Amino acid sequence: MIVAFSISPSSAAEDGGVSEAVSRAVKVVRDSGLPNSTNAMFTNVEGSWDECMDVVKRAVEAAGEGSARVGLVLKADLRPGYDSGQLTAKVERVEKHLAG
Repeated sequence: MIVAFSISPSSAAEDGGVSEAVSRAVKVVRDSGLPNSTNAMFTNVEGSWDECMDVVKRAVEAAGEGSARVGLVLKADLRPGYDSGQLTAKVERVEKHLAG
């Protein structure tokens, strides 16, 4: 399973920035030991249903520390028979097609 998620905690910062809160969430993901990647909009994590949902829950809790509200966007790719390595393999398959 691959889960892509984005956490948006409320912010009291004058500029509306949430990078400090988001960094706490990303740390939870990286410390999980599961394959993961982070870009400007989402964090991706790969593992079993229970592993991924546990990480997402803990990441939301970490990002939400001190916030009155947290938004979560989550997308999951459940593909039986593909247990691991798909976080990079999916991208490699697309790149192969692009290379012609």
